[in-house]
Amino acid sequence: MSSRCTFTMMSVVAALAIASTVVAQEKKPDAQQASLPPDINPVTLSRLPPISRNDLDADGQKVFDARTNTTPAPGPGHVTIYSPKVAEAYGALGRALGVPSGATFPLGNRVYQLVVLITAREIDQQYEWSAHEPAGLRAGLEQPVIDVVKYDRDVAGLAEKDATLIRFLRTLLREHKVGSELWASMVADFGRQRTIEIMALMADYFTVGTMMNAVDQHLPPQRPPLMPALTRGR
Repeated sequence: MSSRCTFTMMSVVAALAIASTVVAQEKKPDAQQASLPPDINPVTLSRLPPISRNDLDADGQKVFDARTNTTPAPGPGHVTIYSPKVAEAYGALGRALGVPSGATFPLGNRVYQLVVLITAREIDQQYEWSAHEPAGLRAGLEQPVIDVVKYDRDVAGLAEKDATLIRFLRTLLREHKVGSELWASMVADFGRQRTIEIMALMADYFTVGTMMNAVDQHLPPQRPPLMPALTRGR
């Protein structure tokens, strides 16, 4: 057999091997997609598929049509878009509170991030937590303070305002009320107006966070889960 024929046969064998590898890779599912529960959409990573105009009533379609970006993706925006008028209302509330960056929150970004993390921890909302722990660190929220919230630790040793805020929101979310002494401490540390704004921010993240819990929102593959599971007697 000539060297030319040998070279040709080797080329064919190599090409077939490459083709087989490519086909195998195309057939091999993405690791995360393969591990998703059967009711989770691979685009939105939740139980809600990408929205279409036909999913909405006439009023919803008008609001939907006015949107500049309806590209489906994981996250709270894809959940609330299923009710565009509700999403608009949340947007107005969010703008008043500095959502989502916290840059314009009246008490500053550090307090904003602490409020969000307390809320996310109390409802075990991984998507919110995994976004706002890094944001909190960038805003100057110290890791020991984050860890008190993250691991449901006692607030002893924290600065007075941080301790009061954590106790107040934990109590409100767990017991659905607060006592006179704790309310007085909150007002003394933050004032009545700012206390209301803190509760409004908590309520905003609580509402959207529980929606994401209901639709089993998963994290994008590039975002690590930073919130550990806890066993709490509630």
